[in-house]
Amino acid sequence: MQADYKWVEKYKSQKSLSQTLSYHFWKRAMDLFLTLLSAVFWLPLLGLIALLIKLESPGAPVVFQQERTGKNGERFKMYKFRTMVVNAEELKQQYLHLNELKWPDFKITNDPRVTRIGRLLRKTSLDELPQLFNVILGQMSLVGPRPTSFSAKTYSLWHTGRLDVLPGLTGLWQIYGRGSSEFDERLRMDLAYINHRCLWLDIEILFRSVLAILQQRGAV
Repeated sequence: MQADYKWVEKYKSQKSLSQTLSYHFWKRAMDLFLTLLSAVFWLPLLGLIALLIKLESPGAPVVFQQERTGKNGERFKMYKFRTMVVNAEELKQQYLHLNELKWPDFKITNDPRVTRIGRLLRKTSLDELPQLFNVILGQMSLVGPRPTSFSAKTYSLWHTGRLDVLPGLTGLWQIYGRGSSEFDERLRMDLAYINHRCLWLDIEILFRSVLAILQQRGAV
C-alpha cells in the first residue's frame, strides 16, 4: 500500500533564483538555530546513550561512521550510534538470503546482528542523534532525502534528482513506514519533497516525524 503524501502539494516551491537563495539561507539558519538551541537536551542524552553502549560492549566503538551519498553525489562520513555487533558488515553476506528489500538496500526484521540496546535505539530513532553533528558541519540538513549507503553510481537516471539537495536527518519516508519502504517508493517521496520544498514544508515534516516516532510507526 503506497503512502498518501499528496498533502505536500499544498506547498509551492520557490522557483526564482532570489527566492531559492533565500530559502537555502533560511533553511540553513533554521537547521543551526534548532540544533544549537536544543543542544542542552541532546548533548546529555548523547552521553547517556554512549555510556549504555559502552557498558554492553566494553572495548567496542560507540559511534559508527559510515560512508553515505550526499548532495551532488559526494560521499561523506555519517555518524550513528552503533546498534549492531562490531562485525556486522562481514555478517551481511551470511544473512543476505534474509534480505527483505531490493539490493543494494538491506533490511531484516529482528536482525540478529542488532544488540539489545541497539534495538531500543532503533525503535526510538535515537541511534540517529549523532547526525546532528553532520547538520552542524553542513553535510546534512534536518529535513531532506535520507543519504544512501550505496554510491550514486548505482542510481538509475531518474534517481539522481534526489542529489540536488542536502540529505536530511528526516524526510517523508521517515514518516511513512521508514525502513520498510523500497528505494523506488522512497525516491518518489524524495522527489515530491524536492518539487515542493519550502520552510513551511520542512517544519511540517519535522512535526510529523516527531509524531511518527512517538507512535512508533514503521520499522527503523
